[in-house]
Amino acid sequence: MTRILIADDHDVVRSGVRTILEGHEGWEVVGEARDGKEAIDKALAIRPDIIILDYSLPLVNGVEATRQIRARLPGVEVLIFTMHDTDNLIRDVLETGARGFLLKSDAGQFLVSAVEALALHKPFFTSKVSETLLETYLGKQRASLSALSAREKSVVQLIAEGKTNKQIANLLSVSTKTVETHRAAAMSKLNLDTTAALIRYAIRNKLVEG
Repeated sequence: MTRILIADDHDVVRSGVRTILEGHEGWEVVGEARDGKEAIDKALAIRPDIIILDYSLPLVNGVEATRQIRARLPGVEVLIFTMHDTDNLIRDVLETGARGFLLKSDAGQFLVSAVEALALHKPFFTSKVSETLLETYLGKQRASLSALSAREKSVVQLIAEGKTNKQIANLLSVSTKTVETHRAAAMSKLNLDTTAALIRYAIRNKLVEG
């Protein structure tokens, strides 16, 4: 049995969600909450499998409620339920650990699919959220690559090609110490801590053929 907690400050919304969910075999709505604080308290007391949280909850909003719940119950899956889908809101939600995001206007079409996915510990996002995630990821990739100087890119490429620091120094006509400095700077800018990770980065970003 998949146990579900619903948190929304509108009685009619909670009732509608409950009706949809209870029509599905194997699902049980084990509690309801009208604000974020009540959602946190009930989640800790009931320990449901899935929580459907309105983003705009009173007292404690859905993002902060998710953060507190996931910190204490990391196995609980959270579906953020909202009328809004701005890029910043989506990023805030995902950073808290919620793995589902659904617009209230899409509930009739996607609510069951969302809960089915989360019940299997798989994420659920509609196309708008997927597009935002992709744009954010690509933006970070472009930003990190552009942060490297031309010389740092050359050093990363040669490292990925299997060259030693001494060989790289000879090829670039610099000292071994300078190569080590460029390697360290590149790894710091890219937030990488191993040579293997640096090589994977180079392959992903077409600095070298995989």
